Amino acid sequence: MALQNWTVRKVNRDEVRDFIETNHYSGNINGCIADYCYALFDVENSMVGAMFYGRMAMANQWKRFSDEPKNVIELRRLCCIDDTPRNAESFFIGRSLRLLRKDWGKGIVVSCADKEYGHGGTIYKASNFKQLKDIAGAKVIMYEGRRYHDKTIRTKYKGVLKPFALKIKNALDEGTAFYKNTAGKCTFVYDIK
Repeated sequence: MALQNWTVRKVNRDEVRDFIETNHYSGNINGCIADYCYALFDVENSMVGAMFYGRMAMANQWKRFSDEPKNVIELRRLCCIDDTPRNAESFFIGRSLRLLRKDWGKGIVVSCADKEYGHGGTIYKASNFKQLKDIAGAKVIMYEGRRYHDKTIRTKYKGVLKPFALKIKNALDEGTAFYKNTAGKCTFVYDIK
């Protein structure tokens, strides 16, 4: 087995930030809650994968899965370098779920596969997640080749729009930024018992 002697360890957010921002299709972890971070290490102890779980991104979204917000956590980011062996992602997810049970406890793990990027959730299916109904696409803001959540232009600090929010809002007004509808997401859940 190519993954023999590979390990998954709990790490700090700072330890996975650069790796995820370099290797994940989103290119960032800004605004993500990262309560539990894990890294995948090969036999030479080099980090070849990173992920983190955290509270759900959208307010009250947890209500789709449980009666209590404390019983729901989301797999927010997951990535491995391109030349990891076959099944590395499902190996990584399986090991991280065992650690998560010890670190967090029992509950529902939610993850989404972004159809906008051609993801269908193959690794979640291989990891025994249950697929739920797909989530319809959302409206995002495109600016300088990057996409931003619509709430970006409403981000305030002490009642005043943050400078970046104002910059994006002005770009929309000037036509240098625009709205785009996304393809939606496939939703998956895993019950840690």
